[in-house]
Amino acid sequence: MWAYSFVVPFVAGKGGLSSNALQAVSPFRPDAAVSDICSSETTELADIDWDSLGFAYVPTDYMYTMKCARGGIFSKGELQRFGNIELNPSAGVLNYGQGLFEGLKAYRKEDGNILLFRPEENALRMKIGAERMCMPSPTVEQFVEAVKATVLANKRWVPPPGKGSLYIRPLLIGTGAVLGVAPAPEYTFLIYVSPVGNYFKEGVAPINLIVEHELHRATPGGTGGVKTIGNYAAVLKAQSIAKAKGYSDVLYLDCVHKKYLEEVSSCNIFVVKDNVISTPAIKGTILPGITRKSVIDVARSQGFQVEERLVVVDELLDADEVFCTGTAVVVSPVGSITYKGKRVSYEEGGFGAVSQQLYTALTRLQMGLTEDKMNWTVGLN
Repeated sequence: MWAYSFVVPFVAGKGGLSSNALQAVSPFRPDAAVSDICSSETTELADIDWDSLGFAYVPTDYMYTMKCARGGIFSKGELQRFGNIELNPSAGVLNYGQGLFEGLKAYRKEDGNILLFRPEENALRMKIGAERMCMPSPTVEQFVEAVKATVLANKRWVPPPGKGSLYIRPLLIGTGAVLGVAPAPEYTFLIYVSPVGNYFKEGVAPINLIVEHELHRATPGGTGGVKTIGNYAAVLKAQSIAKAKGYSDVLYLDCVHKKYLEEVSSCNIFVVKDNVISTPAIKGTILPGITRKSVIDVARSQGFQVEERLVVVDELLDADEVFCTGTAVVVSPVGSITYKGKRVSYEEGGFGAVSQQLYTALTRLQMGLTEDKMNWTVGLN
């Protein structure tokens, strides 16, 4: 069957692993695999400018792949040199967008150890998305162990403390060939990683959003509540127009009433008024963000009242603070929102009191700077 080399964001690596090393790597034996790999790799930090990291792709050393036939189970995962993958032109992901992705981060502590943040939540969300997209998925254990193995194999790319994080991108895609509209006959679970800094060019400075009231990212009964790849293609038009006008990103409204807040292109939204924190409820058109969930739990543990409900766009006009949450952005303050030509400004030059408190609490927990009373972090040695 004719196939071609389809370039996803990987750069071909030099050489490869021995067959013994590859056979040793399974999602249930990461220690053996990583020790084989690291024996021939330097454990020193990669030689890059850690102070200049943005949120852009940086090629690393290894990726992880595991395959499964439709109706089967995933097994025999392996680490291999970071490089291109081969896809048939009729692959389900290319023709019909049958694919999901996840995003999570690893942080380096002051003592050199590495922490993951809530990887099992990403595994569970992928399973829910896979069911919606008619795909098999790895078990939670397979997912988490594969993430661990991939991070350890690329540990020299985990930034020094305070310099950023290692962004981890698991993918689940239909790689089998299809012509008619149908689930693919084969699937690939893949993980690659990249060191990153801040998502927005503003860093932790306030971002400026514009409300989009004509284009929409999701519809009731659609796939807005799962992390399918097509959801993000749908935001590119509005986002491109907004950025050309100088805005950081777009805030979307519901497509039925066109008055309720949904989310930003790649993150959830929160509104603060009189120390009450409100965020749009999860009703199938909004991604159930893991950072969103974590911020809600942290806020409630610190005594804040948090409401998950329908939030009307007009509430932005007299809000005290607005902020976004997501794996990439963590907690990002909003400096202004423009809606139908009217610009509303919030905190000048930084976080508001509430968002600052939540940002500090969450990031200190993620980086291992405070006791993890939530049991959210997973240590890698």
